[in-house]
Amino acid sequence: MMTLLLLAALLWPLCAAGNVVWQAYQTPSARRNYFPLVWLTASWPALLLAYGGEAHWSIAAWMLGGEWGLNAISRPWLAFTALLWSVAAVHGRGYFVAEQAKAQAGDQNAERRLLRLALFWPLTFVGNVLLIIAQDIASFYLGFALMTFAAYALVVHSGSQQARLGARAYLILAVIGEGLILGGLLWAAGTAETFMLEGVREGIAAADHGAMMALLLWLGFGVKAGVIGLHVWLPLAHPVAPAPASAVLSGAMIKAGLLGWLYVLPLGAEELSPGLTLLGNVMLIAGIAAAFGAALLGVWQRHPKAVLAYSSISQMGMLTAMVATGLAAPAVWPLLLPGVILFAAHHALAKGALFMGTTISDHMPRWPKPLLFALIALPGVSLTGALAAGMISKWGVKHALYEMDHTYLIMLLTWAAIGTAALVSVCVWRQWQQRQQGGSNAFQWGAWLVALIAALITPLWLPLPEGSIVPPPLTEWLGIVWPFPVGVLLFVSVAYWLRKVGGKAPPAGDLWWLYSPLAAHGVKLAQAIGTRCKAVKGACVSVALAVEQHSMGQLTRLLSSEAWMRHHGSGLMMAFAVVVALLLIWEGMR
Repeated sequence: MMTLLLLAALLWPLCAAGNVVWQAYQTPSARRNYFPLVWLTASWPALLLAYGGEAHWSIAAWMLGGEWGLNAISRPWLAFTALLWSVAAVHGRGYFVAEQAKAQAGDQNAERRLLRLALFWPLTFVGNVLLIIAQDIASFYLGFALMTFAAYALVVHSGSQQARLGARAYLILAVIGEGLILGGLLWAAGTAETFMLEGVREGIAAADHGAMMALLLWLGFGVKAGVIGLHVWLPLAHPVAPAPASAVLSGAMIKAGLLGWLYVLPLGAEELSPGLTLLGNVMLIAGIAAAFGAALLGVWQRHPKAVLAYSSISQMGMLTAMVATGLAAPAVWPLLLPGVILFAAHHALAKGALFMGTTISDHMPRWPKPLLFALIALPGVSLTGALAAGMISKWGVKHALYEMDHTYLIMLLTWAAIGTAALVSVCVWRQWQQRQQGGSNAFQWGAWLVALIAALITPLWLPLPEGSIVPPPLTEWLGIVWPFPVGVLLFVSVAYWLRKVGGKAPPAGDLWWLYSPLAAHGVKLAQAIGTRCKAVKGACVSVALAVEQHSMGQLTRLLSSEAWMRHHGSGLMMAFAVVVALLLIWEGMR
């Protein structure tokens, strides 16, 4: 049964993609349904697979030998990933109703956009599933690369200038990340002589240059995870991508980087080298910097989805700091890992609900506005740790850190939660300012509500090992909840101050606008060097040709004297003989 579910989880999305191609050639555009049942249900077999229990598959005929499995990490990861993709697909069915009507009415641009998205959506999901269940390097990298490059179509969907910019930023950073990942995996696998991710992890822990291998993999996966400095694609891509695509980008695909770290870094290993411990401390600093820096940049943004993008960077910064403790303080990792998984799952569904909520405020159903915006804010409030699953996930992390006396990290993560509360407040406020009537489609608001409820009750449905969920005692509630009201008050104070003072908001993408001119100057410098090298090459070729012509002239003159020597050869030989004879006589007379 598990094998059948595995086949269905990988093949059913491919059937959905094949159905898109079939419709493109066989169904007239006026009758074409871009999001049929097979498309909406593409992720359901994977969701069922996650609840089938732990399993392992060995496939000798697959590339270098496939090893796939569901374990204590991959099972919950597959569960929240497949659930988010499922609700996002249903949400997309309602989100694209107007665009589908245009396509059916003969709008060829809308038709091309919908065909492209409908085709690459299930392909992106297949890559996401494969990288989760893969235990061998080849399968993992294939899934990661497929997910990465197929997702380009999700970002560039609208085809606007801003969408092309966001997609270009995403693709450039993705290519850089893929190169770093490939380099790190090949280096570690070659050193350890292994094809398995577990072997990579063990090889990095034991290798002389393990810290450099881990650095490449941390930065490579960090492109997806939004590591500070490599995060610039997120605030550029999210505002321009369709809301369902933003939901899976920020909720599921960004977690692929985190999962990559869990799979290949020697987290919790004993007797790590000083280099790996140093890398853990660097990761910790980078994570905290992202948690606070993204909050400072995000509160200035005017587009709700740009605010949410910076919120994702901030939350992933917190997760980066947690992962860093697995290298900097390995003893805490076994206690911390369940909390990290629950934190990631809750963030995925909560952030998916928040991105879907941006379309609810754009096309408000006829509900009481206070109720509607309270529901829109709920996932964000939970992200701060103030209620429901957010409180449990935050305590799961703090409980492990308390056990190992890492109070300084608890303090920093608590302060970072103030930034999360401020960002959520800014996002809801921007949605209120930009709200529009019009009525949401039932698929649209229905999927949003499902994501919202799933985010609030994450510990109830996530298949974690028994004993992984630790509810906070009443005495700790205040310590978990207080960052939310403080963050709201901070937002109110900053908003009031900005209203009085004014000022220009920093652009979304922040460092991108520094990288872009630097890259342009770098390209110009490379072109100038290339032009100079071309001139030097031309001069060298000219000199070589001149030398060659001179040498050939000399050789030609030498060859022309050959005929004269051949004609007078006998006389010359006789003269030579006479000279030799005279020399011999002379020598004898002496």
